[in-house]
Amino acid sequence: MQVDWIFGLFGGIIIGTAAALLLLFNGRVMGASGIIGGLVDGSGKSDWKERALFIAGLAIAPAIAAAFQGGAQTNLTDNYIAIIAAGLLVGIGTRLANGCTSGHGVCGISRLSLRGIVATCFYIGAGGLTVLIFKHLLGVI
Repeated sequence: MQVDWIFGLFGGIIIGTAAALLLLFNGRVMGASGIIGGLVDGSGKSDWKERALFIAGLAIAPAIAAAFQGGAQTNLTDNYIAIIAAGLLVGIGTRLANGCTSGHGVCGISRLSLRGIVATCFYIGAGGLTVLIFKHLLGVI
């Protein structure tokens, strides 16, 4: 019996709860790109410790989960140029959209934000189109 979906369910519950708590106690939307952007461009100087802890949690939590499961299985490509290009394009896209999937997708949709819903539809569409082109047509990933 396959139970991998349970990990996704629990992950979604944890992310949703964290987003709700941040909004409730800090009055801020949990958008990872905005939190990182505030560290990079200096606009988040007043709460840099909170931002840094959030980013550290994004890295540490999966490492802890992988340690308990005996390692992490990924399907990441060995094409480092594709990985770097993808990272840069995601970064540029989140800045152009003024947010990422956590801000628009998790927090925006749950607050019925039209901007969040539209942005998330574009993210999903762009992701699907990218896989179609780069994996199925070009075969580079």
